[in-house]
Amino acid sequence: MSRRPESTNAIDCSDLVIDRIGHGMPTRAVDGVTFSLAPGGLICVAGPTGSGKSTLVAALAGSTDPSVKVVGGSAQVCGVDVRRPGRKHRILTYRTGFVPQGAGADLPPRLTVNEVIAEPILVRERKVNTKALSIRVATLLDELHLPLGTAAKFPYELSAGMRQRVAIARSFVLEPKVLIADEILANLDLEVRPVVFDAITRRRKEQGMAALLVTNDADFIRELNAETLMLRAGHVVARGVGRDLLWVPNAESDSRR
Repeated sequence: MSRRPESTNAIDCSDLVIDRIGHGMPTRAVDGVTFSLAPGGLICVAGPTGSGKSTLVAALAGSTDPSVKVVGGSAQVCGVDVRRPGRKHRILTYRTGFVPQGAGADLPPRLTVNEVIAEPILVRERKVNTKALSIRVATLLDELHLPLGTAAKFPYELSAGMRQRVAIARSFVLEPKVLIADEILANLDLEVRPVVFDAITRRRKEQGMAALLVTNDADFIRELNAETLMLRAGHVVARGVGRDLLWVPNAESDSRR
């Protein structure tokens, strides 16, 4: 059997099917999703609650949640087969910056902010230049408009919006090839949102970082001028840029049932 050639895209999904495994029968959360995301590209995933958005991005980010199981189709993220990553799972999580839903509220409570942001590096590297790492953390804090004194604080000492920005900084610390984020704007004040927008845009332009963002914030999508995938009941029902969404054949009537 010939090996599947490694994709040059940041993400390639083909007819991807994902189940949610619970106490009862598996639930089909994502059903036949197909799309590609080029290096430096941007796609926003929108849709109502229960449409499969969070399940899709969790699977693509290499989540180890046992309730998320890819059962059909294929997906490659940064050249790694998400369905059967094997030993390459470490590479997948290294190349992917992931901000899961509720990331700010789920920061490790016993670590300082400096340790939270640095942790992705510390768990991978045996020898770390602590001074260089501290500078990297300080740079990220400054970029996301967090006071440098935040580094010594614990998550419970911060506001919800500050914790969310710490989670974003953590996702950036490994300089990922692709950012996968679920409701990245959660708990952020309006004046802080452009800071996050600029951080993402800068990395796309300077580092070729791709971004897959779950958001129903229409203003944010328009500001990013992003391609959008609209999900409903696990299916892509529309796609397009800005307000120019094109309904997938047979999906429009299905979505309005």
